[in-house]
Amino acid sequence: VNLNILHAMLSLSPSLLPLLFVCFYSDILPQPPTITHQSPKDYIIDPRENIIIHCEAKGKPHPSFSWTRNGTHFDIDQEPNIIMRPNSGTLVVDISGEKAEHYEGVYQCTARNEHGTAMSNNIVIRQSRSPLWSKERNEPIVVQEGVSLVLECRPPAGLPPPIIFWMDNNFQRLPQSRRVSQALNGDLYFSNVLKEDSRNDYICYARFPHTQTIQQKQPITVKVLNLDAINETMAALYNDTDLFSDDRKPSFLIPSGPSSSKMVLRGQVLEMECIAEGLPTPEISWTKVSGDLPAKRTSFLHYQKTLRIVNVLESDAGEYRCTARNRLGSVHHTIRVTVNASPYWISGPPRNLVLAPRETGVLTCRASGIPKPTITWAMNGIPIENSPKDLSRKVEDDTVIFTDVQTGSSAVYQCNVSNEYGYLLSNAFVNVLSEPPRVLTPANKVYQVIRNHRALIDCSSFGSPIPKITWFKDSRSSTLDGDPYILHDNGTLEVHVAQAHNSGKYTCVARNTLGIYENHVYLEVKEPTRILKQPEYKVVQRGRSVTFECKVKHDSTLIPTMTWLKDDGELPDDERFIVDSDSLTINDVVENDEGVYTCIMNTTLDHDSASAELTVVGMSNLLDPLERPDPPTDLELTDPRERSVQLTWTPGDEHNSPIQKFLIQYEDSLHFRGVWHNLTEVPGTKTTARLKLSPYVHYTFRVLAINAVGISHPSFPSRMYKTNPAAPDENPAGVQGFGTASDNLVITWKPLTGLQANGPGLQYKVMWRQKEVDEEWASETVANVSQFVVSGTPTFVPYELKVQALNEYGAGPEPAVAHGHSGEDLPVAAPENVLVMVVNSTLAEVHWDPVPVKAIRGHLKGYKVYYGRERSLHKHNPHHEEKHIMTFSGNHSHGMLPGLHPFSLYSFHVRVFNGKGEGPPSPSQQFETPEGVPGAPSSLIITNPNLDSLTLEWAAPHDRNGRLTGYVLRYQPVNNSNELGPVKELALPANETSITLPNLKYSTRYKFYLNAKTVRGAGPAISQEAVTIMDEVPLLMNVPLTGEGEEEWQKEFVNGSQNYMLKGLKEGLSYRVRLVAKGHLLIFHLPLLWPAVASRQVDIATQGWFIGLMCAIALLILILLIICFIQRNKGGKYPVKEKEDAHTDPEFQPMKDDDCTFGEYSDNEDHKPLKGSRTPSNGTVKRDDSDDSLVGYGEGGDGQFNEDGSFIGQYSGKSTSRDTAEGHESSEAPSPINAMISLNSFV
Repeated sequence: VNLNILHAMLSLSPSLLPLLFVCFYSDILPQPPTITHQSPKDYIIDPRENIIIHCEAKGKPHPSFSWTRNGTHFDIDQEPNIIMRPNSGTLVVDISGEKAEHYEGVYQCTARNEHGTAMSNNIVIRQSRSPLWSKERNEPIVVQEGVSLVLECRPPAGLPPPIIFWMDNNFQRLPQSRRVSQALNGDLYFSNVLKEDSRNDYICYARFPHTQTIQQKQPITVKVLNLDAINETMAALYNDTDLFSDDRKPSFLIPSGPSSSKMVLRGQVLEMECIAEGLPTPEISWTKVSGDLPAKRTSFLHYQKTLRIVNVLESDAGEYRCTARNRLGSVHHTIRVTVNASPYWISGPPRNLVLAPRETGVLTCRASGIPKPTITWAMNGIPIENSPKDLSRKVEDDTVIFTDVQTGSSAVYQCNVSNEYGYLLSNAFVNVLSEPPRVLTPANKVYQVIRNHRALIDCSSFGSPIPKITWFKDSRSSTLDGDPYILHDNGTLEVHVAQAHNSGKYTCVARNTLGIYENHVYLEVKEPTRILKQPEYKVVQRGRSVTFECKVKHDSTLIPTMTWLKDDGELPDDERFIVDSDSLTINDVVENDEGVYTCIMNTTLDHDSASAELTVVGMSNLLDPLERPDPPTDLELTDPRERSVQLTWTPGDEHNSPIQKFLIQYEDSLHFRGVWHNLTEVPGTKTTARLKLSPYVHYTFRVLAINAVGISHPSFPSRMYKTNPAAPDENPAGVQGFGTASDNLVITWKPLTGLQANGPGLQYKVMWRQKEVDEEWASETVANVSQFVVSGTPTFVPYELKVQALNEYGAGPEPAVAHGHSGEDLPVAAPENVLVMVVNSTLAEVHWDPVPVKAIRGHLKGYKVYYGRERSLHKHNPHHEEKHIMTFSGNHSHGMLPGLHPFSLYSFHVRVFNGKGEGPPSPSQQFETPEGVPGAPSSLIITNPNLDSLTLEWAAPHDRNGRLTGYVLRYQPVNNSNELGPVKELALPANETSITLPNLKYSTRYKFYLNAKTVRGAGPAISQEAVTIMDEVPLLMNVPLTGEGEEEWQKEFVNGSQNYMLKGLKEGLSYRVRLVAKGHLLIFHLPLLWPAVASRQVDIATQGWFIGLMCAIALLILILLIICFIQRNKGGKYPVKEKEDAHTDPEFQPMKDDDCTFGEYSDNEDHKPLKGSRTPSNGTVKRDDSDDSLVGYGEGGDGQFNEDGSFIGQYSGKSTSRDTAEGHESSEAPSPINAMISLNSFV
């Protein structure tokens, strides 16, 4: 799992790396050594303690350790006083037998295993030293009052240097001031001496930090002669002329001369001092000649005599001027500062590199320094020019490039960057591994987040090559990349504002060339916890009970915990306090129960709270009505100061409700006459307040009292209190800089109010200069505006901005530096090295090199990929174009193009865009998507049904998505309860579009599924159902009893023929016949007025008498037909009359004599289908779910279609309003049933 750590170094915070090492390090992955801990380069040791030289490393297998001392091998086994800790390279030196100085030297640790060698820094071991002060006798120093004096300390040189301070015999620090101060070298300087400086215990102390010892110099005696006495003594000799004047101009004690120079290293502390003598005592000030002092890094010490700049930068180089000034004049000294730099990393040390075989990688050792450092490389501790040759490795100055690496080429590379001021040594290993991806995030982990909060879903992974992470949700219809999802470089998926619909199952897919790994996690978005009914302010009589309610709504899946606090602390441990699920009850209330009560509802994810106050009163107070308090009176202003005044007042009557607080308001009659503003609030127990005021305001104050009932009327105003004008206390806020054109800079700010101006004549000093350019601030003073336009600026250049407030009384404080840019312009360059990688048939990944910042000429908004489908690669698909734009916000260098059509040619180009617009396009490129699975066949039709076969015809898919390799046909029977039977499957060639299926079961419904296939697999199926022709059809008939209901239906089965003879009929009865075929029910009446033909075993159709009888029946039918037409013309009704009236061209076919079928005679009507019936074009008739059931065959049912289009009960003898509307349906092909329908019309 250390592989994951190495990959994660490119995307995760370095602070997470140790945790990942500890948690996920695996014993199965090899790793070259890595130095994890070592002693500092300059290691000063305490001679009284054992020496510990640290060297810790890790690797797989665990590395072995060795040391060099002063450049040669250091044999630990030959040193009886030195041991090396087990499984470590740390040396422990026992100095009990030898002096510590014996072990001084330069040490270097080496950690090696079979995959490489890592090297530590050169560790210089030196013993700390605190030498004694040389013995000396200090003669007393006699000086005249007013002259300057220097007391030298000059401590012994120690390692490290000692800390100097001056004290007296009582170990009290000597007082220092602008006149007397200690210099950086430890000497004590007097700008001028006074009589009180005379003493005999000026003692310099030196503290050596490593040994924690303090040494002192011999005391120095100073005697100061009185200047007045000397002048009086000498006046007689020199005619009343003072030899010694009290005053003199400043001059510098240090440094000497008009100028000096100083060198400092980058990152260190720069300290410069100027100490001057003179009378009166000079004041010291500092300026930078070539610019401003860095405000945040600059401080002044020793009463302005020392200028200190921390964390020195190259920009701190230049000339600094110190000025000593008193009333007689001034003197200057210029210090020229040069900043050099020991080597430092520009973008961090080289990072470990994990590569898969045949991959490419780069080790970069990017560092800088002044002077420019030299860079050398070593491999496994050996200079790279002396290392074995490796054709896959190429060294170019600060970079080592690896191409087409091979297994076994793992090693540790050392980068050494050095100049005259120091060096940097860094180890970085190259580990060549082949590992399929793995996901470290626990499977099925559940993430919970509150709605409207941010959700982060982890997918920590490792592998070699580095896995690519994609996310899917629930059905995996598309990748999650784009609003509202943010995919981080480390694989974490972020939902910026989680909503309920974001809940669900998320799948993280880690993919590299060696495999795919999936991990499923879950996100649950919970409802926030909210207090619906907050506790209310209560006033309760002592001894009574009180209840605070706190009703809460929370997510039902979270476990809530209710907590009550009193005055932000725990509730008293008292049984009088009863906490329920949504309330707090206090019984037998006492005065100490007064306070603020807070209910807090906590869940595992969030919380909410609300508070209310409890006031306890006596019985008499509750008997009186509660009212708003009276206004305060007797306002008085006292103790006036420059920026404050004391206000006191007398409270009005509380009206049985204690005053909770007072609200103090003010009116500014100078700027906002008649407008009252809230100034402050004070507790109800106070009657005085110190009010903070602003300059240049004419204040009038008033006070309002507030209790539980409400707010009182305001008090009468106080007398007016005027504050004096002053310079502004603040500068405008919200300073911004931006451009409205490519050659300007608009500086805007939020103007100060009249109250903030502090005085008349408010103006603004607008200052600007280009950032990181050594130039003076340009400035302009404006008034009554909130913006300033700088013209003629270069395009999109960073600027430093300042806006300072001014008025007639001075300038505001030094303004903070804001930053902005001049105007943007369109980018002038296109992304380069644009590459495309086709991930699959519907997804491609585009990579490009980011456009240089200077070429963007504006704020980088992102990149747009314009792509479009030129055509399908299949010859049968038409040529067409589709254009799309995919936008990638921010500094992206790659992006995914989803939703592509398989087997297509695409073209694309990439543009960068800023706030102004888009730049030029990259050269257009093309790519082809591979074949995908095809779409469903365009159509599937069932034709030519027979008893045991069906013919299927289909058309190729509209979206072939590749070259069709064939079709897959699956079919299965379906029984009456819609249960599916066994599936049969056929593979069909791509050039076939029909097939006849033999050996099917008669009168059976089948369901068919047809898929098209390409080399990528089968696509979605088109389905269809069909029924084979029935072998027998139930023919039902019954004979009604005269006036007494109906007889039972008789049933006979017929085959698929169109003729059937009914036998065993009775003379003089009228029969009703029903024919049922696949759900279709046809009803007609057959009146018979002569004896029925008896059933015989012989075929009577060949008998002569039977033929004569049939001819008689034909004649009788003809007579009956004539009678029917006569009745019809008279307006008679019969069961099918209304149906026939809807048709205009009835037809009739008389029965043929030879085969008892209906012949040529017809009218137009019989060619039309029955009203509401559905007859398939192939002549088959669908049956209902049950062939045998008689349910639903009775009279009275309305004609209608069932779900599969079958007709039920249309001719049952009932007419509906739907008949007329349905009469306009188009004709359908005739079916075998139509002959029977003709019989119904006949009778």
